[in-house]
Amino acid sequence: MSKLNYKIISHIMGLLLLCNGCFMLIATIISFIYEDGVTLEIMMASFATLFVGIALMFLTREHQKELNKREGYIVVTFGWIFMSLSGTLPYIFSGAIPSFTNAFFETMSGYTTTGASILNEIEIIPKGILFWRSLTHWIGGMGIIVLAVAILPLLGIGGMQLFAAEAPGPSADKLHPRITDTAKRLWLIYFGYTAAETILLKLAGMNFFDAINHALSTLSTGGFSTKNASVAYWNDQPLIQYIIMLFMFLAGMNFVLSYFGFKGKIQKIIKDEEFKLYSFFVISFTIIATLVIYLKADASLSSIDHPMVWGEAESAFRHALFQVLATITTTGFVTADFTMWTPFLTIFFFGLMFLGGSAGSTSGGMKVVRHLITIRNGILEFKRTLHPRAVLPVRYNTRAVSKEIVFNVLAFFILYMLSFIIGSVVLGALGLDFETAIGGAASSLGNVGPAFGKLSPVNNFDVLPAVGKWWCCFLMLIGRLELFTVLILLTPFFWRNR
Repeated sequence: MSKLNYKIISHIMGLLLLCNGCFMLIATIISFIYEDGVTLEIMMASFATLFVGIALMFLTREHQKELNKREGYIVVTFGWIFMSLSGTLPYIFSGAIPSFTNAFFETMSGYTTTGASILNEIEIIPKGILFWRSLTHWIGGMGIIVLAVAILPLLGIGGMQLFAAEAPGPSADKLHPRITDTAKRLWLIYFGYTAAETILLKLAGMNFFDAINHALSTLSTGGFSTKNASVAYWNDQPLIQYIIMLFMFLAGMNFVLSYFGFKGKIQKIIKDEEFKLYSFFVISFTIIATLVIYLKADASLSSIDHPMVWGEAESAFRHALFQVLATITTTGFVTADFTMWTPFLTIFFFGLMFLGGSAGSTSGGMKVVRHLITIRNGILEFKRTLHPRAVLPVRYNTRAVSKEIVFNVLAFFILYMLSFIIGSVVLGALGLDFETAIGGAASSLGNVGPAFGKLSPVNNFDVLPAVGKWWCCFLMLIGRLELFTVLILLTPFFWRNR
């Protein structure tokens, strides 16, 4: 194993900080336009980030261009950490979140598109800071698309190996220039969706500031809102909620499928097995939730209390569809406190936290394709028991899936559940009750946002002790970066030079 090329790692860290500093300048402009009183503070944060980024790039300007697998793991993990550390500066400099622990939690929640927050009074936060908060989601989501489609398959751990034959991507061992082409196409779709949702929300009745912030949060499947009540603030404007639902669904799809759609290759979308299962999950779980809300739920929402039968039915359907989409895609917006509906639905939504959207999307969680492979492999195990000599490969989109990918998927499931159990135990050891501990661990690991107990949609993560917040940050990071990417850095053999 060759020695690590620290110069290229540092150079890329500098490049990321440079980009982060430029994004902060956009937040500075928003702050200046709305005259919120923190323009200078955000600008100082931007300049500090730009200075460190430029210095790092200058000091490491002479470096070997190639990046191997080990360096890839380090770049991905430390890239998210460096971005989160620098991303705290606008919060701290402006005084919006003076505590470093709280600022780091909010920033990590932003970049990992988790959407868990420690802010109790969101609506009093300066607009420039609120925009920066939503922008961290959008930056993180943009990075995740490139990771899922281009980089993680190279490292052998993403769900996108199954898409390798159709999606443009890297070569087997080195990062390839084609990643740039892939990134450009997908970023264009990502940006286009964001602009489209902003315009539609504005036309539906949102003001421009709320519209762009919610578009940034939706396409990244993040969940930060500009309102204390999240999207429940617009419960009397169903059109706004339906627009957000549409883009949550699109954000939970594989972005490569969106690319095929724009190229007119609709058959590729229709025939994609992950998309079919993803759509089936959304439809079937929405029907179940709608029926339970309509027939059994404690109607604590004014829209469900509507005296007209059609009004009640539509409201039940809308809230069910919204919360199912928000949970499966791990967006985390809320239109209601779903933990107050029925005990069945509380358990139901807890289970949905483990689904996740499609591979190659901005959503967190396990991803639908992994569930598909696991289910099919489980069914084939029964057949192999009866016919031990038969060759029965797992198939995905008519192609046989290699044993290496099947083993990778099974290992991911085991590691994910172990991480959830350990995560819950640690939160329990910090004094949290059972419901809060398992909800907090599942939400952080799956990048969902709202959880249960003291972390329900009407509360937030500020109730956690400082150690609990740092632990949840760690769970957010490993969940966002597909577990192996971060955890392999904790093994001694990874750092040995041979």
